[in-house]
Amino acid sequence: MPRLSLSDLPRIAVPGDPRLRPDGSAVAYVVTTADRESDENRSEIWLAAPGAEPRRLTGGPHDSSPRWSPDGHSLAFLRPVDGKPQIHLLPMDGGEPRVLTGAPLGAGAAVWSPDGARIAYGAPHGDLDPHAPVVADRLEYKADGTGLLRGLTTHLFVVDVATGETGQVTSGDFHAGEPSWSPDGGKLFFAASMDADRDLTVSGAVHSVDVSGGKPERLTGADVICTNVWWLGERLLVAGYAGTPVGHVRLFDLGAGGLVEVETGLDRNVMVGAPGYPGATPQLAGDDLIFCARDGGFTHLYRAPGEKIIGGDQVVSGVSAVGGRIAYVAATPYSAGEVYLADLAATQAATPVGDLPLPSDAPGDLPLPSDTPVGDVPPPSGPAVPSGPAAPGVTRLSDYAVPGVELFTPRSRTFTAPDGTPIEGFVLRDETLTEPGPLLLDAHGGPHNAWAPVFDGAHLYHQVLAARGWTVLTLNPRGSDGYGEAFYTAALGAWGVADTGDFLGPIDELVAEGVADPERLAVTGYSYGGYISCWLTTQTGRFKAAVPGGCVSDLASMTGTSDAGYLLKAYELGDDLAAQSPMSHVARVSTPTLLLHGDSDDRCPVGQAEQWFAALRERGVPVRLVRYPGASHLFILNGRPSHRADYNERIVEWLEQWISVDGTPVSPS
Repeated sequence: MPRLSLSDLPRIAVPGDPRLRPDGSAVAYVVTTADRESDENRSEIWLAAPGAEPRRLTGGPHDSSPRWSPDGHSLAFLRPVDGKPQIHLLPMDGGEPRVLTGAPLGAGAAVWSPDGARIAYGAPHGDLDPHAPVVADRLEYKADGTGLLRGLTTHLFVVDVATGETGQVTSGDFHAGEPSWSPDGGKLFFAASMDADRDLTVSGAVHSVDVSGGKPERLTGADVICTNVWWLGERLLVAGYAGTPVGHVRLFDLGAGGLVEVETGLDRNVMVGAPGYPGATPQLAGDDLIFCARDGGFTHLYRAPGEKIIGGDQVVSGVSAVGGRIAYVAATPYSAGEVYLADLAATQAATPVGDLPLPSDAPGDLPLPSDTPVGDVPPPSGPAVPSGPAAPGVTRLSDYAVPGVELFTPRSRTFTAPDGTPIEGFVLRDETLTEPGPLLLDAHGGPHNAWAPVFDGAHLYHQVLAARGWTVLTLNPRGSDGYGEAFYTAALGAWGVADTGDFLGPIDELVAEGVADPERLAVTGYSYGGYISCWLTTQTGRFKAAVPGGCVSDLASMTGTSDAGYLLKAYELGDDLAAQSPMSHVARVSTPTLLLHGDSDDRCPVGQAEQWFAALRERGVPVRLVRYPGASHLFILNGRPSHRADYNERIVEWLEQWISVDGTPVSPS
């Protein structure tokens, strides 16, 4: 069977945002693909149910955020109108969707009232004049993916489902978080920071406001930084940080006595889901509170106070519960995502769902002919875990594995840093190889993210290089999520300084084992991984090629130009920026370097790549800078397909330009 190629990008379908129908009978979800012809990412809403073929509900090309009405008779979703996302309603008994909102700058996802008569949503508010001077009195005047905010704020609105009459609920100099209805439908609850110096000190509180408008009432103090709030039945649940914004997200119940932390028994980060980060909003499954948390590189589903109910080699990235049924999306080593339906009662077994060995021939249980549209196949006839043996009460509803392609699967192992700290890593290679070969170290971003040994559909060059004889090493060094809060915070104020050994030590082990050739080593990474790619080339000359993506090279200038720069300095970096800056040691660099950067990146501004490019060029180090027009920081995940394909292609080409697979000398052009 052929291996994955870079040309397979348009064949990769990624499901997400699953929403279980109120009667638990079916799951609506979004399927995202890359459309090569339009050079856009296409998103459609699909419906899956046990014993039936998944079917397309909407034709796209940019439909998202499905939300069921309380009675299950209508499905609200977002679709652009004149380029602005608006809420549409799709009648499930037949008929075409109708537009409900006409928000001037677009609407956010629908939040139905308990009685189904109204929908609340967040939306940008203000006068948008792209030619007017931009006046800033605080540091929060821009945001990655949006650009200059131009005084716009996010506020809450309520629209009548029957008439379309819309009223603005909040106003003022603050950004309101996603709303949640009180059980009686009389108030909206949301998280927001209204502090005058919120750009200098991270803060957040829970507020409530009458749906008819008025001044919001603050319900929490300063001891917890509240980021999200949800009414779950009669329970008001809050996510936030206890004291400092660098550390694990925790869950709290909010009642008459204030905030009380939910006991999980876990030294793990609660994952509520965000772009580039897996997880899902907490839910009630019957009377049980379920939530996602990172454990090692994986993101699993737990039931409070800390019982794992969905585990194994999976990264959960969406959850929806009705009664004792749970719909979820998870990536596995064989697929960028599948849709599952679980029966909570049936999963109460000694082995958590998914914590079962995978067969050696997985995922061959559902082969797809090459001309079959993704999703237009019958689901498996019985319960299944991701491409593995059956587990109680779990049914796989989809098969989005790339048809006709065999993937390399990463091998998990624990390395030892020079100071004795265990470092988890994942080795992707052709295990039939017996001679030392070239090795690529790929560092993740964050720095508080984590690699997992699953197929993510974005880093296609991993599979391509493995097919060409490379070993790809991904590591979760100090600062990574999933290994406890002490590990999570172990690199604060010591970027590069604290974790260099976490990267170099595992390479030494693979060299000693005869896996990696010490003369054919390369390094890449994105965001923080781009930073560490620059940093490591200042610490050692052992890398023969480097590809920093979305990099940081000079922390001093980054703290004044990034949309999160000052807060990174205040809470993450500390005062000694020079000691942690690659630019302070650039004179040591001799590694041929390819810089890949989005032109509209406001998180790690393109000036970081420009400075590194100029410094290396001035010193005669082989260097190339590639800028992607209009691309924000997350373009490697959600940017133009042509940009994402080019990013992958250039990494492979640069590595092969400077490092040969067979060990023969290269002659770079």
